[in-house]
Amino acid sequence: MRPVTSPVASPVSSHAAASATSPVASPASPVASPGPAAPAPTALDVVSGHDLTGRTAVVTGGASGIGLETARALALAGARVVIGARSPRTAEAVAADLRKGTGNPAVTVAALDLRSLRSVREFADGLLRHGDPVHLLVANAGVMGLPLGRTADGFETHLGVNHLGHFALAVRLLPALRSAGHARVIAVGSSAHHLGGLDLDDPHFERRPYDPYLAYAQSKTANALFAVALTGRYRAHGVLANTVSPGAALTGLQRHLSTETKLAVGLVGPDGTPDPRLRTAAQGAATSVWAAVAPELAQTGGAYLEDCAVAGPWHGTAPARGYLPAALDPERADRLWELSAALVGAD
Repeated sequence: MRPVTSPVASPVSSHAAASATSPVASPASPVASPGPAAPAPTALDVVSGHDLTGRTAVVTGGASGIGLETARALALAGARVVIGARSPRTAEAVAADLRKGTGNPAVTVAALDLRSLRSVREFADGLLRHGDPVHLLVANAGVMGLPLGRTADGFETHLGVNHLGHFALAVRLLPALRSAGHARVIAVGSSAHHLGGLDLDDPHFERRPYDPYLAYAQSKTANALFAVALTGRYRAHGVLANTVSPGAALTGLQRHLSTETKLAVGLVGPDGTPDPRLRTAAQGAATSVWAAVAPELAQTGGAYLEDCAVAGPWHGTAPARGYLPAALDPERADRLWELSAALVGAD
């Protein structure tokens, strides 16, 4: 499935990208492209004028970084916001600040550890017990640059957290998404998908050499393919999914990167201070919020969004912008869906 809205040129620059069919030849590293010359809009700029009263938004990883700014904007617009957090006690303090700062009392926290399918099921079932529709699901939480590790269910950590945990969550929440009448799923991806592709035959690095950045890139390719497959299966039920590239922003996501790596990819300068061209978390959240509220996206699904616009394919020029066609390939999306469903035990 291709985006139903014609790709348009993005107004400002964003993340980079990579081959969704094979890893790069040399050892991979995260790609960070500078922010725009002009100030990028913030999440609050994007949500201004929108009224989300009566709608429920679920934001994973909504207690820090881009997720926090996404939750803030949606709460300010009147949505009931449920933050899925691995550390609920810490997240509750953040939620209290959001309730006070936005004047919206309907900001809550529930425990969600994407490393555990049991935790995902418990989080989703807690929402389903209320019987309320879910209008927005922002799959924002993620990990990056970790050494080889496994989740509680034996998945490679990047794929397990960034893709499979969110896949299991979305599938479990389908009754609530479908009952919304019109639901939007926003998968926070990355231009890092340009670094390397998705190996459907060895997704957990059981036979090939492990590289943490190829693992991250693979999980971000999976995010994009997931949005294509979800839209293809559930468009008729009012559920659409798109992938968002937030642009280069220095947040807690990069906490596992060494100083040398941050310097090599342009996140920090020689003195260790952040590159001033990087986006703030509030700017990084702008496209996620645009994906949630933009009326022009009412019929758009399976698209790759960056800089508050529907992106087109990358044309092979620098800086790398847009998406690699293999990351939105419907055949690969179907294969990933079937594999993911088998791995997480979903129908």
